Amino acid sequence: MPEVIFPGPEGRLEGRYHPQRERDAPIAIILHPHPQFGGTMNNRVVYNLHYAFHNMGFTVLRFNFRGVGRSQGEYDQGIGELSDAASALDYLQSQNPNAKHCWVAGFSFGAWIGMQLLMRRPEITGFISVAPPANMYDFSFLAPCPSSGLIINGTADRVAPPKDTETLVNKLHEQKGITITHEQVEGAGHFFEDPHMETMIGSVDGYVRRRLTENSR
Repeated sequence: MPEVIFPGPEGRLEGRYHPQRERDAPIAIILHPHPQFGGTMNNRVVYNLHYAFHNMGFTVLRFNFRGVGRSQGEYDQGIGELSDAASALDYLQSQNPNAKHCWVAGFSFGAWIGMQLLMRRPEITGFISVAPPANMYDFSFLAPCPSSGLIINGTADRVAPPKDTETLVNKLHEQKGITITHEQVEGAGHFFEDPHMETMIGSVDGYVRRRLTENSR
């Protein structure tokens, strides 16, 4: 998988870019968990999401937020990280001007950033939020949430408790014109340790394939 370096707001950002042969293949960016708690683009959930999207025919980019790995800059409370994600999407779009669909997937802190990116970029047609930390971050900016997506979490998640995720999902369910799908992986913790990773990725795969056949927002 080619390593890429692309410009971010605070200097270079390091990523892994996995293109398809088809020039109009859909595109996806994958966002990693919290930089200050060991989150990198090589996190197992992020890595598995990356390959899941690639196997479904997407051209995929995952990258390190500022101050992680070889990405320049330093942690910026989520504000700078959102700008990093926007730069990553710019880069991905510049490489794939004919892409039919654009998706964002994020895990934990990355899910929070991904949902904010969704609000800024109307071209995003679908999202995957894995274990969104609704107990730690305010998701009320999703008013209204601009596109349909999947929120998935484990029932044994101690980092982002299921009850907070359910509250977030219930709020989003009240919005019209979009469909928020919520799935819970029975017994899974925050990091979807085996055997739960396969179940979670299977759910994501099923959801995205279904959406791609519908061609809907």
